[in-house]
Amino acid sequence: MNYIVEEQHNGERLDKFLAGVMENVSRTDVQKLIDAGEVKVGASKVSKNFRVETGMTVVVEKMIEKESSTLEPEDIPLDIVYEDEDIVVINKPRNLVVHPGSGVSKGTLAAALLHHFKENLSTVNGPLRPGIVHRLDKDTPGLMVVAKNDAAHRHLAHQLETRTLHRTYNALVWGCPRDLEGTIDAPIGRNPKNRLKMAVVKGGKESRTHYTAKQFFAIATLLELQLESGRTHQIRVHTRYTGHPVVGDPLYDGREESLNRVPPLMKPVAENVLEIAPAQLLQAVKIELIHPRTNKKLTFKVPMEEPFAKVLKLLKKECPASAPVYDEDMGFRDFDAQIRFEEDDDEFDGYDEPLAISPDEAAPVKVRKTRAERLAEKAQTAAKRRAVAAERKLIKQMKAARRKGIAPEDFVEPGYEPTIDPELLG
Repeated sequence: MNYIVEEQHNGERLDKFLAGVMENVSRTDVQKLIDAGEVKVGASKVSKNFRVETGMTVVVEKMIEKESSTLEPEDIPLDIVYEDEDIVVINKPRNLVVHPGSGVSKGTLAAALLHHFKENLSTVNGPLRPGIVHRLDKDTPGLMVVAKNDAAHRHLAHQLETRTLHRTYNALVWGCPRDLEGTIDAPIGRNPKNRLKMAVVKGGKESRTHYTAKQFFAIATLLELQLESGRTHQIRVHTRYTGHPVVGDPLYDGREESLNRVPPLMKPVAENVLEIAPAQLLQAVKIELIHPRTNKKLTFKVPMEEPFAKVLKLLKKECPASAPVYDEDMGFRDFDAQIRFEEDDDEFDGYDEPLAISPDEAAPVKVRKTRAERLAEKAQTAAKRRAVAAERKLIKQMKAARRKGIAPEDFVEPGYEPTIDPELLG
């Protein structure tokens, strides 16, 4: 097949151009064809990031062979937040795989979509991923948008590429990040030591995660995050890379491996948190998109899932904390202007039971001296030391005078003149 580049596509990447002009193909499929040498420009093989120009003819020598569908519809309940003739917004539950793969063939979101919407799903990503525009990890609950036709799918995919479709996540991470808002910019690829995991590696795909700290606890911090790219396990890998893995994450050191960072008095609370958390406490809580047909901006939100909310309630009760601020000179310091928790308005009425010991029996409270008091004591000690040294020197000089035959009454202390009788001056 030959495709002529028109003016509106001038300067586009080759893979993007072909994904837009070819029917029922995804950009991934196009890239596979290019890598296989099935796409040529001017009788020459080119790379996927080649920039096409107006008037060029792109030749695709082999069409994509779609895999036959082995996906069977399954009656799995769906939490549908919004639906119209073009898109469906779903609140995916935890422990649900999005599409078949990696040894999983049944019990997927794709099978549930096929049961609920029959043929009213896009085919851009092939028969095993009907309507699937983007993914969430198996144990990551939250909002996903599904395309009901190919035009809507391409529109949503373009929004993902141009970053006009925003996905907002909440994640509870161990500890407190040094910067309370910022961007983690680190490339992600397969972990060379464990192919089942991802990692920040040299030569990985460009990945950026923006975050803001929202709630603070003595052992953890609730973050709000947005993805600028959409790599596998991106949030989990990036937070682990910064030293703050997602609480409960079984793959990226978010469970027992992180208990050694918890103060001993808080360890029972941390263990209780891990008992409540079924896996990583990470959830897609908000999605903003432009509707493919009306071009209106739509925003959808969901409340925190039950285990996540239960953990936050426990931490707020057992180990709340105010927001710390990092200063290059002073390190961490606290401030009161951004207290994240409501204060108890009830006045303190005293203890219900008497104290075990009386105030007289209690150990005295040690009061720290001021800087002026410490300096005065230091000066006084130095003066005493000088006086003792002067006295020893005088004794030594008097002994030396006696050895020379000088009577004690005739001895004159060095540095002093003898007193003259005023009568002798008459």
